[in-house]
Amino acid sequence: MSNNEKATGTIVAAQGNLMTVQFEGIIRQNELAYVKTGGQSLKGEVIEINGSLAKVQVFEPTRGVRSGDKVEFEEELLSVELGPGLLKSVYDGLQNPLEEVAQQAGFFLPRGVYLNALDRSTKWHFTPKAKVGDTVEKADYLGSVPEGILEHKIMVPFRFNGKGTIKEIRAEGDYTVDEVIAKIENEKGELQNVTMMQRWPAKFPVRFGERIYPEKPLMTGVRIIDGPFPVAKGGTFCTPGPFGAGKTVLQHQISKHAEAQVVVVVACGERAGEVVEVLREFPQLDDPLTGKKLMDRTCIICNTSSMPVAARESSVYVGTTIAEYYRQMGLDCLLLADSTSRWAQALREMSGRLEEIPGEEAFPAYLSSRISEFYERAGLLKNRRGDTGSLTIGGAVSPAGGNFEEPVTQSTLAVVGCFLGLSRARSDARRFPSIDPLISWSKYLDRFGELGDDKTKLKVAAISNAQTVLRNGDEIGKKMSVVGEEGISIDDIVTFLKGEFYDSVYLQQNAFDKIDTSTTPERQAEQVEIVNEVMRKQFTFASRDEARRFFLNITDQFIQWNYTAKSDLAEFNERKAKLVATIRG
Repeated sequence: MSNNEKATGTIVAAQGNLMTVQFEGIIRQNELAYVKTGGQSLKGEVIEINGSLAKVQVFEPTRGVRSGDKVEFEEELLSVELGPGLLKSVYDGLQNPLEEVAQQAGFFLPRGVYLNALDRSTKWHFTPKAKVGDTVEKADYLGSVPEGILEHKIMVPFRFNGKGTIKEIRAEGDYTVDEVIAKIENEKGELQNVTMMQRWPAKFPVRFGERIYPEKPLMTGVRIIDGPFPVAKGGTFCTPGPFGAGKTVLQHQISKHAEAQVVVVVACGERAGEVVEVLREFPQLDDPLTGKKLMDRTCIICNTSSMPVAARESSVYVGTTIAEYYRQMGLDCLLLADSTSRWAQALREMSGRLEEIPGEEAFPAYLSSRISEFYERAGLLKNRRGDTGSLTIGGAVSPAGGNFEEPVTQSTLAVVGCFLGLSRARSDARRFPSIDPLISWSKYLDRFGELGDDKTKLKVAAISNAQTVLRNGDEIGKKMSVVGEEGISIDDIVTFLKGEFYDSVYLQQNAFDKIDTSTTPERQAEQVEIVNEVMRKQFTFASRDEARRFFLNITDQFIQWNYTAKSDLAEFNERKAKLVATIRG
């Protein structure tokens, strides 16, 4: 076989969508391959090589594939198309644009259809930022195009080696993503054409610059997160919980209101009904940060539970690569994966077909390392231009029966910086978000308290004190369930009621109320100030009933004030003043 020819092979065995291929030539791990069957080409990926035999995982249903069918290897890894047009798009796990596939093939997705991820006919208005003679390296800015609300930077291809000199660059104008907009001469004297589009292997991080430790919070508008369990901008968090506890609603709420310029939602093995809800809602939702549509800064990757399981693994990597691409431009990005448990189940299925030695609960022994590699792609990054971008990764985990001791949850907890554990008991009690404040934690809280300004330090101290009262109140509540209220002192009853007050007015939030759905940092600061005053005051009551009436009263007043729009300033201030007067007696 000539060195210029692509390797080919023949299927000799099959197990589900895993094909054993006898091949000739040179191939490598994770190389793309196409199975030729019945006039169709089915995309697959090399996941194991043993001598002249290769295991090829096919991303499509393999009905009708037979022994003897031909396989062609592409000499390319599973890659993502990066360029203008990614936002507002809905892709499957292989970055096929689902809307275009539906227009071409109808409602039922056929196999063997692979379309360009970026539209080749759309023209983008290119404005050059560099000039002829400039010395550039990979990921340096060449120019920009407007993409919705963002300035999309056109960069030197990430595969470019060493330094180069710009020999040609197009003038300001409208161009398609595959038109040449610049020519760069490398150190060998070779001329390389540059377009507004490039490809990058999905399983390799996009990270060109200096990594910085996260030091600022990502404000989400969800009080229980921004207060006791903050997430760092460029950090990681997970939301494990049983089915029906509200993981998906919480992630949707975060995606709508978090201070991120780009949101990538990866529906990995989710039920089709939930994904359809997202696809219907997002294009209609107004973006509270920009005043435009939320979809203008969102990219959705869909690989539902009804789609081939083989592509479920790749969907997470495709979404992460897209988010990293925008981070490289100096933008703040948020990646939400729902759910990583179903991604892990795909890894388990692949591992089983490869007949690998299983680990705990039949998951592969390398499960922890794969999860670690995924979350390690988050972080702050300062590029060569000095622009700092961030990628915050949040993964939903769906442990069977809500058992947090299972391998996926435990492997995730070992690497994330924030744990938001959802509770069945709280969701059944209609306490939403159902994040359990007694088991959740954040490694970032103390760091924000150390590095923040005076206001941040006061907020962290107040929240920490309120959490202590909540835990003490929970212990008292357990005692009351055994010995009854009469066996508890009034002081202990007051501590218990303080914890209930803090839980009711600050930790719970109505995601479907237009005012309470998201709380600004300024409003949170006012709420924390009042909560702190209640937590620190030494109350004296003549009876338990008097204590209960008092706390019921201030809870009602706080909620009324909380549901008052800041635009109604007179009423807002009046209710706040009345609440403060009641607390101070």
